[in-house]
This record gives sequence, structure tokens and C-alpha cells, in this order.
Amino acid sequence: MTHVINSRTDAREGDHPEDPGVQDLGVQDLGGGAHGDGAVPRLTVLVPTRNEQESVPLLLARLSPAVAPLGAEILFVDDSDDGTVEEIAALAPGSRVPVRVLHRPPGLRGGGLSGAVVAGTRVARGDWVLVMDGDLQHPPGAAALLARTAMREGVDIAVGTRYAGTGQSEGLAGAGRQATSSTATRLVKAAFPRRLATVSDPLSGLFAFRKDAIDTALLRPVGFKILLEILVRHPAARVAEVAYTFAPREAGRSKASLREGIAFVRHVGRLRRGVAGGQRQLLRMSAFGAVGLSGVAVNTAALWLFFDLLGVHHLVGAALATQFSTAWNFVLTDAAVYRGGQRKGTWYGRAGRFFAMNNLLLVARLPLLQWLVLAGMGVLTANALSLMLLFVLRFLISDRMIYRGDEKKVQRRDPVRMLVDPDAESAAEAPSRKRSVYLPYRYDVAGTVTIGSQIRLPELEFFRAQWIPDAEVDIAVRVGDVGRRMPRRRAALTEDRGESAALRYEEHLGRFGANFRVRLGPPITVEVGPLLARSPHVVYTNVVEALLRFVLISRGRMLLHSACVELDGHGVMLSALTDTGKTATVLRLLREHGGRFLSDDMTVVDATGRAVCFPKPLTISAHTLRAVHAEDLTKKEWRRLNIQSRLHSKGGRSIALMLARFNLPIMGINAITQILVPPPKYSVDRLVPCRLGSSVEVKDLFVIERGTPSLYDLDGTEALERMLVNTEDAYGFPPYRYLAPALRIGGLDHAELRALEREILAGFLSGVRTRVLASDCFGWADEIPRLLAGERDTARLEEEPHTAQVRVDAWPRWGLMPGAAA
Repeated sequence: MTHVINSRTDAREGDHPEDPGVQDLGVQDLGGGAHGDGAVPRLTVLVPTRNEQESVPLLLARLSPAVAPLGAEILFVDDSDDGTVEEIAALAPGSRVPVRVLHRPPGLRGGGLSGAVVAGTRVARGDWVLVMDGDLQHPPGAAALLARTAMREGVDIAVGTRYAGTGQSEGLAGAGRQATSSTATRLVKAAFPRRLATVSDPLSGLFAFRKDAIDTALLRPVGFKILLEILVRHPAARVAEVAYTFAPREAGRSKASLREGIAFVRHVGRLRRGVAGGQRQLLRMSAFGAVGLSGVAVNTAALWLFFDLLGVHHLVGAALATQFSTAWNFVLTDAAVYRGGQRKGTWYGRAGRFFAMNNLLLVARLPLLQWLVLAGMGVLTANALSLMLLFVLRFLISDRMIYRGDEKKVQRRDPVRMLVDPDAESAAEAPSRKRSVYLPYRYDVAGTVTIGSQIRLPELEFFRAQWIPDAEVDIAVRVGDVGRRMPRRRAALTEDRGESAALRYEEHLGRFGANFRVRLGPPITVEVGPLLARSPHVVYTNVVEALLRFVLISRGRMLLHSACVELDGHGVMLSALTDTGKTATVLRLLREHGGRFLSDDMTVVDATGRAVCFPKPLTISAHTLRAVHAEDLTKKEWRRLNIQSRLHSKGGRSIALMLARFNLPIMGINAITQILVPPPKYSVDRLVPCRLGSSVEVKDLFVIERGTPSLYDLDGTEALERMLVNTEDAYGFPPYRYLAPALRIGGLDHAELRALEREILAGFLSGVRTRVLASDCFGWADEIPRLLAGERDTARLEEEPHTAQVRVDAWPRWGLMPGAAA
């Protein structure tokens, strides 16, 4: 059966897709495969062919079984003058996947191979498109692995690389072709240093992309190197690389020529002119620098006044001087550097963000200033030097967040380089010194997951279980030498998919950086570098909790982002966005209504509707403590809290997340920040008198919001989606977005684990009444008990036998609970 799909392709080199030269071409459905009954494929394998009659039989014989498990179709876009189409038609019925062909007659072959890829993309039926050559230099097995990786990793583009990991280019015949390929790669990386910074093989012909992420209207296809065009025109696309070996040609001959080489060089020049925009940013940076120099003078004069004349301590004087120079810099920057349409929001909003930025950077600058002074440098000189060292960072934050952050044209490549190496063996680097393997800290989390660690993890202190043998832990955390010794240009996540699957995250500073390695056992072994080992909060929050989340899922439980309390035997759960007021509400409920505390940030739940305690220390602020009249903190703790709560507030986190978009060692910066200014964490019974509960059957879930007072129910689907989004938001800080998609636990990959998590949560919510409660006066702790009052008597009678054990013994006894590990 043959059917026609409207497709447009360029009739002349360089034509825009909407030009009059666009033509309608027919796509022939040649049959084959289990999807020929009309099922929509997930993946389109797009193979441009030109006189490949000899290669097609071998290609189809190897490619069809390789991509069949992926729900694929094969689409040939043919520019041949021989019998290639006839050969494909003869072989297609025997294929394990549907085969289609788009034949472009002479005169409608604009753009060469690149034009063929664009034309094929427009008629592809899959959500993903895998592009490969038809001459078998792209091995079908490697191509299938690339497509599987692309669909699993949550990226927009996956590139097959010959130049990273165990990738090889041995299929390039002769030293001449290898030298030409290497030179061309260096040329384009020099022409686009930022846009291609995370890609080692931007001229690869083997790549896959998510169809929705690529706008074919932006492409001007010329010659063979369509991937370069896609990467350059889509700077915000997330990219991962997969190492493979470029195979020798088994049939046919190369189409490369001097004419193609000249066209390639001309095309690179056109691309460079088309994306030019760095000059404007350079001019803004120069103007910002001129204003900044004048601000250094103002800051120095103010510090001289406070330090030399008034005798104020140099650190206090530097903090006061920063306020004067910030005001000076803002007025000049707002009036002279950014004008008219370049300014984002209101004058007061920009001023507030500008002051917040400089004061947050002040927290990072003061330790440096103190170190320079202790090293013997004069106070005024050290202050000026510390200001100038942070100049680029201040400019980037101002340019991207305060002024031009909402501009659609401001796009950047993901700063972390991701590489999947299927043939690598993850051998550990030789340690610089011998380290113990003993795990002095061991934890039993909800009777389901056991963790052993060489680092004390304060968030898990409630679960200490020293009787667990080292050999029986599910997750082991050790200190080791991770990563190469020398610094690197950018952070990288490498997946070694050899016999011992492992993940490595390395940042810019070599072994001095915030590096870690995860071996996907069992048991799962985490090795962290010395810097991370000194910041246990970062180790737990950024690495261990992500692993714990997915191990719990594999065992039928979920780590739900929520708070949970038991009020008079009634399980009540709270959910909210960050800094809404959830912690203060929980503390008030406990103080004023004598409930039991189970969790404030994360709760372990199962499909039966039961919640198990997860009493991590609470991260609090000064206004939270005042709201609950906490009086146990010392004067020193109150003073420290004023700094801690500002740095670790929602504003501080948002700036940190914004910085993560740039090529900075963000996890290392986070670790150092946590070492210098630890987050304000306190156990719940230090803040309010209360008892701990171990588990409870949840009956009510309140999603609390700020706004006009209102109350309404959420149906099951709305509640499910809201809680999933809420939970995912809790894991937003790097490197979670790179780590999670690469995990495979209990035989389940990331997509399968997320699907199981959805099932667990749906089961949990099926017996829970979910309501949205909005307040404009932080009155949730008053409203919730009143709403429950009418139901309490009935609920108590029904649940008393079920909760009697919990109320007698507040300390967990996992062996008595449903779902506990044997």
C-alpha cells in the first residue's frame, strides 16, 4: 500500500523552507514489521541514501532486528539514480520494522544529504529521529544503543562520538581522511567555542534527536554536516554523547569531494555570521566594567572612612561599604548600560535584585578578604582585589537575571558534558593514599533501605542502626580519590556501561573538586572526593537522597516531598512550594494541638495509604521561630541564624540554580558555602515540645498556598500530578538532572522507576482526601484543626485499633510494620 504525506524540501541550496521552490513529495509505505497495522512508532530511523544499492541488503538485515525492540520504523530518503529504491522495496516485506521511502527526483535534491535529513524529519512519524548513514560505517548495534540512550537520558540530542571515551575513528580510510576530519572538527569548535563546548564530535553523521526539540524552519541545509547546523541553531538543546567505533566501509564508496569541502567551509562562515551576537554582549560587559571600576573607587573610599577614620572592624566596614558601592553601581548601570527595552521589570524590582546579588556575593567575598588580610595584604588593597575577582560573576548575574533574563534570544548550552561509554570498564583511579573501608555510620531507613557511610549524615541520624553489618548495607558511602588529577574545562558526567556499570561526576578543579562516583551494585557504592566529604549535607542532599528515592521505589515505597503529623490519631499531610510556610505551620500544629511529628520535608509512603516517619532536622528561618515562639536558641545561634536563613533562603537557592546554568563548579561552590555557613538545621524537639510518631494512616492531605482565602478538593488525577511535580521540584539542584536518568536499580531503568513511583503514589492517594487551602495571613495552623474537628470523632473510632501500637511506642520498630524488609 502506498500513501502520500505532504513534505517540503528545498529546491535550491540555501532556500528558506517557505520559498516557492518547496514541493510536495510522496512517501511510499513498503510494509514490513509489527507496526504495519497502524501503530505509531516511537522512533524513526532516518537513512539518507544515494546510490547505495550494494549496501542496502546488509543494512536492513542488521538494522531491522537492532531497532525492533525500540518501536521503530525505518525511513529511507533516497537521492539515487541506480536501483536503490527497487532494492529497498524488494527487501522491505521481510523487515521486522515498517519500512518507508521518500525518493527525491533530480531537481528536488537541494541541500544534499543535509536537505535529505530535513525532508525526512518533516515526514517522520516517531517522536525521536535517529540519523545514520547507509554504508554500515555507523554500526546498527551502536546506532540502536545511541537511540536507546537518547530516549532514556531525557536529552534533546544524542551524538555518536568518535573522539571521546572509547570511541574510535578507525573506519576513516587513510591518514589523509583522518587528518581532514580532525582539522574540520577543530575548525568548527574554534568557530563556535561556546555552542559546541560540550560536544567532541560536532560533525558526526550518527545522532538522534527529539523531534519536538528541533525547529526545521531554522535550518539551512547544505552538504553533509547537518548535525553542526542543528547544534548551532538550537543552543539551548540538552546534548549527550555516546562513544562508538566508526567502522570501515563494507560496500559503496565515499561521496566526499573537494567541492563538498569548499561548500562546508562556506557554510561554516554563513553559520558564524548568522549567530553573531557576542559583540553586543562584549560591549555591555565593557560598559559594566567601567561602571564597576568607579564602584571600586566608591567602595574603597567608604571602607577607608569606616576602617581608618571610624575604627570599625574591616569585615564590618567592607559590608557597609558594599551598600554604598551597590547603590552607586546600580544607578549608573540602570541609566547607562541597560536602557529602554533591555531592562527587565520595574526600577524597584531591579534595585532589589541588584542589592540581593551583591549582598549574597558579599558572603562569599568576606572569607576571601579575611584570608588576604591574614596573608599580609593591606585591607584596602585586599578589598579592591576581592571585588575585581568577582566582576565576571556579577556581570553574568546582572546580564542574565536582573536585566535580560526574560529575553527569548538569550539561550545557552547545558554546561555539563554528558558521555555514555558502553565499552568502558570503570576501573578505579589509583588512590593517592590508603584509606579504610570500614563504615562507622550505619542507618536503617524505614526498615526498607540500609545505608553505611564513612561520613556522618545528620539528616539520617534518627535512623542510626549500628547493628547492621558493613557487608549487608544497600548503599555504601566512602571517601576516595575520584576523577583525574588535573583541572578540566567544564563539569562532566560519564556513564561507564561496561561489565561494572558506574557513573562519574567530575568538576573543574580535578581531584580537589566536588567529584563523586556511583557504582550501581548491588550494593550501590558511592565514592566522594575529599571536598564533598567535608560537606555531609551536600553529600546527602545531592547524591544519597536521590539514590535513596529510587531504591525505595524499587521496593514498593516512595519518598514523597511533604510534611506529616498525627493529630489526635488522625494522619495529616501538608504539601507546599518552597518558603510558603509549611515548616511554621507544622511547628504551630505541634505546639498548639499536641500532635506527633513524623516529617517536615520528606515522608516515606506506600500504596496502602500509610506514611512512615522521616524526621530529618528542620531547616528554619528567624521568622519561623518567631511564629512559634521558640525560645531555646542561644544569642549566638540567633545571630548566626540571621545570616544562615538569608543565604539558604528561597532567594539564595534561586540564585544558585541560576548560576548552575553557567560553566561554574556549582556543586563545589555549594559544598564550600555549606562548610563556611552551614544551613540552619534543628531537630523538631529543640524547637517545640513534641513526641515523634513512627507511622500513621494518612486521611487528609492539604496543599497550602498563599493568596485569597479558599478551600477546594482535588480529584485523584489532579492530586497525583501535583504531588509528582512537587516531589520532582525538591530534586532540582545539580547534578540530579544528569544523575537520575542514568540510574538503573533493581533491574529497572529511570523511566520504569518513575512509572512505578506513579503507581505507588496513586495507590497512596486513593484513600486520602486532598484539598487546596489558601490563606492570606499564614493561618493554615488555625484552619486545619477546625476543618478536621467535624470528622475527628468518627475517624478516631475507626482508626483507634489500627494506631494503638503507634501511639504507645513512638520509636520505629520496622519489623512490625507493613512492607518492612525481612
